[in-house]
Amino acid sequence: MLTRFAIAPSGFKESLSAGSVAEAIAAGVRRVVPDAETDLIPLVDGGEGTARALAAADGGRLVALPATGPVGQSIGTHFALLRDGTAVVEMAAVAGLSLVPRDLRDPGATTTYGVGELIRAALDTGARRILVGCGDSGTSDGGAGALQALGARLLDADGWELPRGGRELRRLSRIDASGLDPRLADTGIRVACNPFNVLCGERGVARVFGPQKGATPTQVEELAAALEHWAAVLTRDLRVPGDLARGPGTGASGGLGAGLAALGAALLPRFDVLLDHIDLDARLARADLVITAEGALDHQTPRGKIPAEVARRAKRFDRPVLVLAGTIGHGAHQVRAAGVDAYSAILPAPVSLTEALGRGGEFLTDATERALRMIRLGARLPSPYAQAAAVSGTQRPSSVR
Repeated sequence: MLTRFAIAPSGFKESLSAGSVAEAIAAGVRRVVPDAETDLIPLVDGGEGTARALAAADGGRLVALPATGPVGQSIGTHFALLRDGTAVVEMAAVAGLSLVPRDLRDPGATTTYGVGELIRAALDTGARRILVGCGDSGTSDGGAGALQALGARLLDADGWELPRGGRELRRLSRIDASGLDPRLADTGIRVACNPFNVLCGERGVARVFGPQKGATPTQVEELAAALEHWAAVLTRDLRVPGDLARGPGTGASGGLGAGLAALGAALLPRFDVLLDHIDLDARLARADLVITAEGALDHQTPRGKIPAEVARRAKRFDRPVLVLAGTIGHGAHQVRAAGVDAYSAILPAPVSLTEALGRGGEFLTDATERALRMIRLGARLPSPYAQAAAVSGTQRPSSVR
């Protein structure tokens, strides 16, 4: 009988935090198994909630401050300081898609300037180890804004400094790095990112994520060309030895990975960096059933998303994995190869996006209850062995619970 549940979801963008998702699922579990042991493990992938989650797991603290938001306005934001002195800068907290009003969603115009301001503020605290979480971005400027905030000057052919925004990078002539914050030279920057995301090419960030951030087909191609040019000038003027155009992780958060890599940051697979803080493997091993979740389950899920990572780790211990999703899209079946045993959408009927976002917790709880009742029903069905035994008159060895 299922009694121990590991609930390890991601957040649902613009609807529920990972913690709220976990709580909603646990409520559904208790409707079916009132005495269930539920281990809530809200997971972050570098996106929304990363700084807060790591501070809570580590016993660190959040530092609140104002910074420049993705459309240029001043917003309240934060970074985390962990007990070992590491600063955690969450790009989504200052340049995330949720901070871009729907009528201003143009990834050619939004900026990562605030990310650079947070890094500079972390340096002001004395931190010389900085972890940058990438995910849920509302930008596609290749990290240009962050570099500008850290003192780099991006100049056009006439020597004028470029305005902010990825679209402007097509006019970039050279980078004056003489004003970069000198403390960066003595600082270890790690970037927790999805290594599948690259800056340029057919799978580059402009083409893959531009439409999700509001770009038209014409804007996508303009932005793709601008980022190709950005990678070339960055490589030349900052003397970068690696491949900033197509290297693993360079496309993280609209290309922030490439911009920070040009400063010497290490681009690392995000789960290798983030999950060490919560002892995930041991907690999955103790469960009878692992439940994970994300907003959209599709062909991108196996490419570094939380449900696929949870399933991969759970299979080391032969634990069954159920995924609940806000929507199920093209290629969702590919998650089975990652170790997912079953998946289900949470919506009971077609609803508007506004209603889906507003009632996400309710839908998750109801969907969890439905899924567990189906699992229980399946457990009561006779196995092929039992059916054969009934025909032959032999006794069934044990009951299935």
